[in-house]
Amino acid sequence: MHFSVMILGAGSAKPVANKYPSAQLLTYDNECFLIDCGEGTQYRLLEHKIRPGRLRGVFISHLHGDHYFGLIGLLSSLNLGGRTEEFFLVGPRGLDEIITMHFKYSQTPLHFPINYTITDTESSYQVFENQSFTVTTIPLDHRIPCAGYLFREKPQKRKLIKEKLFEDIPHEYLRKLKNGEDVVDEAGNILFKCLEFTIPAPPPRSYAYCSDTRYNESIIEVIQGADLLYHEATFRDELELQAFERYHATAKQAGIIAAKSHVKKLLIGHFSSRYKEFSGFLEDAQSVFQATEIAEEGKVFAIEYS
Repeated sequence: MHFSVMILGAGSAKPVANKYPSAQLLTYDNECFLIDCGEGTQYRLLEHKIRPGRLRGVFISHLHGDHYFGLIGLLSSLNLGGRTEEFFLVGPRGLDEIITMHFKYSQTPLHFPINYTITDTESSYQVFENQSFTVTTIPLDHRIPCAGYLFREKPQKRKLIKEKLFEDIPHEYLRKLKNGEDVVDEAGNILFKCLEFTIPAPPPRSYAYCSDTRYNESIIEVIQGADLLYHEATFRDELELQAFERYHATAKQAGIIAAKSHVKKLLIGHFSSRYKEFSGFLEDAQSVFQATEIAEEGKVFAIEYS
């Protein structure tokens, strides 16, 4: 199954030419979800030839504008486009009121249902599930309630060793083998041993998204072993005190979290607008965690099997 994240925007709060506020497109197989939806996100989707109508829903981390100001415009466009399918919206308390108020006072009836899930940013728990993956909140330490999200693939069934199977083996036998069961007859005799005819499925893949937050070791247990981690890195290391005072993290701190969490790869972004080039951020993070990349806008990061 295809599992990837496209960076639509990775800028910080203050607008900068050629940088865009936070938004990511998560794709699993043929399902698409947004993670945060900063101003102009729907234009970024169109630039990359992604129809907004493909979206199943949006996960909003918190109610600072650079993370959700694009949402009302996106919902309006979906409405104009004739959407009738349910839309999932996960985010902090108050988001539903903001959206309801806008469409009430603009006298715009929505023609599709919105399924709201309000996040409790004090604990980690499951907020979404479909047939492919689950989504768990990651409590973050920001100036207002803020949650990251852990997307974890559901375990897959065992893989059949086709070379060892007969052409006329009943489908019920194949189902049992893939489910990890031996096939036995009515007398209890083993006809097919699971371990002889299957191999284990690869371990489930996961993606952790940690938007605005101070350095916060309490998230380590939640994101432990993630295949890909996005962690904000608003400041460089020499401004660690300022990062703390403003409820943000440095690139080096993001690297420390990645190292302590034993993730496979780290993406960093949300750089302060005071910086004009970003190679120093990469150097800071790689000084403690080598497998780091910048969350470059427009780039797709595949989440591969380990």
